Amino acid sequence: MSENRVRRVSRQIKKDVSQIIAVELKDPRLAAITSVTGVDLSRDLRYASVHVSVYGSDDEKEATIQTLQRASGFIRTEIGRRIRLRYTPEISFHLDGSIEYGAHIDSVIKSLKNEGNSDDDRSGTDS
Repeated sequence: MSENRVRRVSRQIKKDVSQIIAVELKDPRLAAITSVTGVDLSRDLRYASVHVSVYGSDDEKEATIQTLQRASGFIRTEIGRRIRLRYTPEISFHLDGSIEYGAHIDSVIKSLKNEGNSDDDRSGTDS
């Protein structure tokens, strides 16, 4: 199958799953800030691994992933209605920590930068 088609279907699934999670899932166990960061689709379009970033505590992250796994049948049905494919892909959800990791790296860089500025201030007063 064409890599271009797999990429296009993957982008469409990402967009639709994001909308389904934000608008149609009414489960209180879902974290308030849940975003779909990517979709890995098999070449035959039968399996989709949805990567989700959740902002919150570890318990909230775990509860959100479990809730999404339980709702995967509903989400798959909605995807089938929105995208016309021969086979609607089986969906599995995976926690993506890349955004959280990026925020951590950003905070480390900022703290190092602030330490560097405070060292410059101290060295200037000694002269």
